[in-house]
Amino acid sequence: MANLLLINADSPETRVALIEDGTLAELHVERDGDHGIVGNIYKGRVVRVLPGMQAAFVDIGIGRAAFLYAGDVEHGPALRETREGDPEMPVSQAPAIRQAPPIQQLLREGQELLVQVAKEPIGTKGARITSHISLAGRQLVLMPTVSHVGVSRRITDDAERERLREAVERIRPAASGDDQDNGEPPGFIVRTVAEGQSESNLQADMAFLLKLWRDIERRAGEARSPSLIYRDLDLSLRMVRDLFSEDIERLVIDDVNEYERIREFVGNFMPLLEERVELYQDSDPIFDGFGVELEIDRATDRKVWLKSGGYLVIDQSEALTSIDVNTGRFVGYRNLQDTIVKTNLEAVKEVVNQLRLRNIGGLIIIDFIDMEREADRNKVWQALQTALKADRTRTNVLEISALGLVEMTRKRVRESLLRQLTEPCPYCAGRGYLKSATTVCYDVLREIRRQAASLPGPTIVVAVHPQVADLLADEEQDYLEHLERRFARKISVLAESQFHVEQFEIRVNVDK
Repeated sequence: MANLLLINADSPETRVALIEDGTLAELHVERDGDHGIVGNIYKGRVVRVLPGMQAAFVDIGIGRAAFLYAGDVEHGPALRETREGDPEMPVSQAPAIRQAPPIQQLLREGQELLVQVAKEPIGTKGARITSHISLAGRQLVLMPTVSHVGVSRRITDDAERERLREAVERIRPAASGDDQDNGEPPGFIVRTVAEGQSESNLQADMAFLLKLWRDIERRAGEARSPSLIYRDLDLSLRMVRDLFSEDIERLVIDDVNEYERIREFVGNFMPLLEERVELYQDSDPIFDGFGVELEIDRATDRKVWLKSGGYLVIDQSEALTSIDVNTGRFVGYRNLQDTIVKTNLEAVKEVVNQLRLRNIGGLIIIDFIDMEREADRNKVWQALQTALKADRTRTNVLEISALGLVEMTRKRVRESLLRQLTEPCPYCAGRGYLKSATTVCYDVLREIRRQAASLPGPTIVVAVHPQVADLLADEEQDYLEHLERRFARKISVLAESQFHVEQFEIRVNVDK
């Protein structure tokens, strides 16, 4: 089935959907007034150095100080060691640091420095920043603070990898000119979409990125801190830059102005794909017309059904995400072990789909159904490794344990889809559960016992939720009468319909 890129931009909210083989694979959302800041470059000021954490807080002008680790501080080429990573997330290409000096030797309070946002503020955590700047073009990623040429790991042909590496090595010294650091030209990573591209196309992309970097340096020299120096592309253009390739058969946009803007962008940077850009003109909303809206509604469900009748249960918390695999209605055809393996193998593909669609990051625990045979566990683990190759986000997976558990991490750059589209339930305060009416009933009875002796007046009024009032007036009526005799007070139960089920009040009613 066709791979599509759909852009819904006819409202204050922009949504981009990537459809792979007829299935919603990725969904990206950006709302007016709430634009993401990953990739933005700021001139910041160090406000606090934390030797105990080997980090610093930096004011970049977004209202909350950003967090900068010692390993993300640029401190010269002598101690620098580059790491070749996945260029699909260019701001994560900070070099690995070998024998990095202590943070207090690198930074001081009040110091100004140029930094780039590597991770959005998530929950209570501030943005994570790096001084290892990277600028993504169509074919290349420029890394001006290092001198290294890397090739995306997703280009698997060895001959093509070598051709691309040699081409970049050959053209970068002349293209760099005055941008060379200590006689060394800046570094580049060849992106996946550069596979098969000519040297002239690479050179044009390189020239564009170097010109952009010179402009950023000029603005940084003139600006005061804290201030925004460079804003990354908005969601629509960023997704077109990163996702629109030969594999995408159609790019469909539902807004005329956005269509014209994107068509111009594609014409400038990927002219061979310009004819694949279409304006959506049907009467139904674009996501309804392509069946995406229903998939989005399901993307926040806790339970995900598998075609066989099995299902996944996905629980996201602050610390980690757990994914539990269950056979559900699937009973198999031969024996229990074959049923378990078949369910686990089917779950592997859906787990990876859900990680991408929901943009789940951080620590992830997958609880596959227990498999007795080691060969079966290896089969499932290899299937997981293969499925993850379709994921542009960097992952690290440990081998499956004897209990069927897989521990993995997935780089978290932005809020998950669940946190973007939902908010904690105001009734349960995000816990996902409430005290039962019976539990609250017994809490009320205990509170009466605590306060009754010290309360003035002949009557105690207990205001509670109607469900709790029914229990007190029915099942616990005998115990209420016991308390009345014990404390020589009348106890009156008042049902308050506006009360939360866990809310109650002990009041005094003085009879006259």
